[in-house]
Amino acid sequence: MEETKIDRAAMGRLAKALVFICGPDNPTAAVLKAAAESGSEQDITKARKAFLKLKPGDRRAALTMLAD
Repeated sequence: MEETKIDRAAMGRLAKALVFICGPDNPTAAVLKAAAESGSEQDITKARKAFLKLKPGDRRAALTMLAD
């Protein structure tokens, strides 16, 4: 199964959604924002791993906000 790729713009929107859901001090939101700004593979990998460590409800809420 192929992994879903998230472009830099979507990663930035995802970071904003997490700030709204989890608060401005959320480390995952900060990592996602940094990955969206830099675009480096290392930052993107780090951001993806951090996003997957979130509680399932937080992940689902953030992805739902992107869909709207």
